[in-house]
Amino acid sequence: MSGIRYERLDEALSGWDNGAGADMALWRREQGEDNSEQVERLRRNLHRAQRRELTKRQAEMIHLYYDLGLSMSQIAQREQVNKSTVSRTLKRGRERLRKYLQYCL
Repeated sequence: MSGIRYERLDEALSGWDNGAGADMALWRREQGEDNSEQVERLRRNLHRAQRRELTKRQAEMIHLYYDLGLSMSQIAQREQVNKSTVSRTLKRGRERLRKYLQYCL
């Protein structure tokens, strides 16, 4: 995954927006202790959750959106579905990942 897409997925999973939440996240990183072990555990569990918890369709769309950087419109055209279907599928996939990962930290 690219750095930008990782940040977007992390923000989506944690519920942060690009406003005050991002500023708070930056402050916590600067003030906090080394959390590299937690980050590595989160990454391992994210991959495990993608394999175990997501439907095939959710996993594919999350891969296309976050790993390959395709837009929702591009995914919709590729998969021959409405853009709203892509949006809903990504949202449900993120929700499933968030639920699974909240117990891993």
